Amino acid sequence: MSDIDIRNNLAAVKRHIHDCAVRSGRVPDEITLVAVSKTRSLDEVRRAIDAGQIDFGENTVQDALSKIPELKGSHSQWHFIGHLQSKKARQIPGNFHWVHSVDSLKLAQKLSSAMLNTEEDTSINCLLQVNVSAEPSKSGLNTTEVVPFIDELLQLQLPRIKWRGLMTIGVQGDDAGSRAAFSGLRSLLDQCQREFGLVEFDQLSMGMSNDYPIAIEEGSTMVRIGTAIFGERSQNITNEDTSSFSNRWPQITQKTRKEQTI
Repeated sequence: MSDIDIRNNLAAVKRHIHDCAVRSGRVPDEITLVAVSKTRSLDEVRRAIDAGQIDFGENTVQDALSKIPELKGSHSQWHFIGHLQSKKARQIPGNFHWVHSVDSLKLAQKLSSAMLNTEEDTSINCLLQVNVSAEPSKSGLNTTEVVPFIDELLQLQLPRIKWRGLMTIGVQGDDAGSRAAFSGLRSLLDQCQREFGLVEFDQLSMGMSNDYPIAIEEGSTMVRIGTAIFGERSQNITNEDTSSFSNRWPQITQKTRKEQTI
């Protein structure tokens, strides 16, 4: 894909996020676009950076480490959004700024230990992955596990970890199911804020290419989008599914333009 395509696509996605936020009565700047760059070339990511994109999401450590070291100095923010094995936690420090998929005490402890073993006095921003829709194929905590899980985390007082919020994945091909999942995650975040008083626990990572307008309506602060920026990829992505995006993007865009003229 050419530099012009990536630049124009990125601008179109940002405009649509802005429109969705305004229609929902929200401030557009409170929503972060995470460009999912898994399987994308180093050159494609550089083009996105040149077009002004800051946040990038990767699903596998191996793929990410083929790009991140080459882009040091670009001021990019890297988000790990896939399932993270605890044995690979040591590769997170120095490479990633966010982990969206913490779902076990073992992983949390491994991340903390890995951060302590680095020379830099920095922390990692972490989100808890929640399987709100209770689908067997998805990773994450059950909704009933989240509050006691956070209670355990706070008792452990793991150093160099900043607990920032929650992440979930919508229901593929089911807008009503996705809306219910996103609404449920927002309610869960509100409950956690009330019970634990965590000032910075305010992030909701939810919404991908096929359902991010719904996620924005339900309070998402981070959306994970790949195909609309970089074009079609040859394989499905776990935490940024794009199977129905190519059909829905023109429809959503046309709907937005129509609503603006009414």
